[in-house]
Amino acid sequence: MTIPIYQADAFTDQLFGGNPAAVCPLTEWLPDAVMQKIALENNLAETAFFVKNENGYLLRWFTPELEIDLCGHATLASAHILFTELGYTRDTIYFDTVKAGTLVVKRDGDKYAMDFPSRPPFPAELPVGLVEALGGAEPTKVLRSRDYMLVYPTEQDIINLVPDHSALAKINTLGVIVTSPGNDVDFVSRFFAPAAGVPEDPVTGSAHCNLIPYWAGKLGKNSFHAYQVSARKGELWCELKGDRVLMAGKAITYLKGEIFI
Repeated sequence: MTIPIYQADAFTDQLFGGNPAAVCPLTEWLPDAVMQKIALENNLAETAFFVKNENGYLLRWFTPELEIDLCGHATLASAHILFTELGYTRDTIYFDTVKAGTLVVKRDGDKYAMDFPSRPPFPAELPVGLVEALGGAEPTKVLRSRDYMLVYPTEQDIINLVPDHSALAKINTLGVIVTSPGNDVDFVSRFFAPAAGVPEDPVTGSAHCNLIPYWAGKLGKNSFHAYQVSARKGELWCELKGDRVLMAGKAITYLKGEIFI
């Protein structure tokens, strides 16, 4: 049995930038264990699988360790592959998901605009060992939605973090977002999820479901330009619209081939 596989760099227009995601179009679902093994073999932050349905496509995402409830960059990569490699001709793609509802991706010039749920973070207690595990300065705020979110004063504070991924994996959370005002953009961030097999995610759409409502309240506006300041770097154009967040970014195809099972 063979299935097609593509790899695209998301939230960038430069190869070897942004966040790489594998994309596997399927005619029907493979067993969950097989999809998990494919994700582990790919060894990328996420592998996306989709199957056509009456509304558009059913979409699922797997890290090397587990199936995840929401992933932005692999959704953007999936849309990019449909538009550029698989002959999708409409302007809008509807992805139905189990835990995040229907996600909409539209062409927006040279970008893809994604409509995701807003997940505002709320004040939380600082978990024991988290600051030490991040290897940097003390945050000014600690919040949580699905993930912990720590706010720092400056972009340099975010860049200077040198996390201990083994220690981070012991914190009771899927991931940890760190953020601050940006020097040349509205805000910057990084994202760590070693417990999910992703020590540092280069660009994280799902984290911006938390970041956008937070910075909207902090900065008093609804439209933002953001960088994720990982080693590969990523660029997003964001907007808060009620209980939804819009994230736009670019993507570029890196690889296409076949998996033999």
